[in-house]
Amino acid sequence: MGGNSELVILTYLIKTLYNIGDGNHPQMWRNLVCCTIYLVHCSIQKEDVNHFIRKEATIMVAVLSSIGTKLMPTSNYRARKLLKKERAKIYKYRPFTIQLLDREEGDTQPIEYKCDTGYQHIGISICSQKHEYVNLQVDMLKDETERHNDQRKYRRTRRNRLRHRAPRFKNRVSSKKKGWLAPSVRHKKEIHIQWFKKYYEVMPITDATFEVGEFDTQLLKALQTGSPIPTGNMYQQGPRYKISTLRNAIFTRDNYTCCICGNGIPQNTILCVHHIGYWCGDRTDRLDNLLTVCTKCHVPANHQPGGILYGLKPKLKNFKGATFMTIIRWQLLDELKTNFPDIDFHATYGSETKERRRILKVKKSHSNDAYVMGDFHPKHRTDFVLLTKKRCNNRILEKFYDAKYIDSRDGSKKSGKDLSSGRTRRGIYSTNLRCYRQQKVSKGRRSIRRNHYLLQPHDVVIWNNQKYTVKGVHNNGTRVILKKNNKSVKISDIKIIRHCNGYY
Repeated sequence: MGGNSELVILTYLIKTLYNIGDGNHPQMWRNLVCCTIYLVHCSIQKEDVNHFIRKEATIMVAVLSSIGTKLMPTSNYRARKLLKKERAKIYKYRPFTIQLLDREEGDTQPIEYKCDTGYQHIGISICSQKHEYVNLQVDMLKDETERHNDQRKYRRTRRNRLRHRAPRFKNRVSSKKKGWLAPSVRHKKEIHIQWFKKYYEVMPITDATFEVGEFDTQLLKALQTGSPIPTGNMYQQGPRYKISTLRNAIFTRDNYTCCICGNGIPQNTILCVHHIGYWCGDRTDRLDNLLTVCTKCHVPANHQPGGILYGLKPKLKNFKGATFMTIIRWQLLDELKTNFPDIDFHATYGSETKERRRILKVKKSHSNDAYVMGDFHPKHRTDFVLLTKKRCNNRILEKFYDAKYIDSRDGSKKSGKDLSSGRTRRGIYSTNLRCYRQQKVSKGRRSIRRNHYLLQPHDVVIWNNQKYTVKGVHNNGTRVILKKNNKSVKISDIKIIRHCNGYY
């Protein structure tokens, strides 16, 4: 034990002696003890006192009987005692569930599952009349669409090297069955169902409430820009009304003028379309994310940090989340009702959630929005948990490392991309910097990683009797980089405690 722990124990013993007292000199003894207690407490700093008080997290644990019957959840403290006494065993880790070995039946109470649906964030709260068992927020991946775009790019490049393939038209949206969803939208809808299924399998859930809503993106856009509120045929006559292509709509909006230098048709300037949010991964083809620029401004150098086009932001935010909820709101409930007929499902709306949050005096958050739904709002709440989704197979199919050259202008080392010919499209050139390439320092190479390593980022391991989180794996999977100290250690010197299994 450390010195501070000994002080705490000493204080406890002195308090005990104070209560006992001394029959011969009671008053003198009690004064001495009081002075000693004061000196001991003065020697302990405030942060040390907080260190002694162990705050037990109120995370609830799901419970199953010996025959698989779903029982009422219990505290982590009680679950730990049952596991130590070998009266229970671990059934699963997410959500953490134990199975009793000496009990087959038990009384249950109505439990309500409440979900604040969302495109990027999901709020979950599971409550009974007296307790809240789950207070959870799930954050989904942000760059899924971008990763699939890269995958599509590499696939198209590979197939272009092979024989000609005739076009196939049986995979178009028009030929899809009714209720078809885009893969990115379907994936996010399935995550909502997966999390409900996780808790349905281990908790006696009787009711479920999901927040759904239909959003008018035209109205939201008008409120954001200060434009007149759309009415009647204004919904049909948008910015692309009577304009055949998206490219012409952008040029018409910008008056056929480069938004960077101001040159246009009178100056015989060649115009092109630029994605404003390209630098931060936003490559959507909405009008607000597209800009008219000329070929002199639309050069690779201006796309890099420090360039004119780098760091630009669209005037209007993206309405992906609103569109997502409008698409899946009834499909989500219909699928849940079909797969779980014994559960009574309810739908609520954001306006109702806002009013209940105001009545209950709860701060705005995704998990709190889920808490205020439904019928049960217990005062005893559990600790908040944040889970972030990670990619299970973090493999790079193909990565290109550009060649390095010496720039004859300043003698610095630059990549082949920085000293390119300036061609953006076939027959369209800007400033040619290829003539400044001097000596090739390193040649370009392709790296293809096909192996799936045992350890992945965010896995928990033990090294030198201490717990660490994995940052990455290198040297063909033989060494692991630890997150706390960025130290590289042999994979044979560590012990695996837990895989993050998709969430950390």
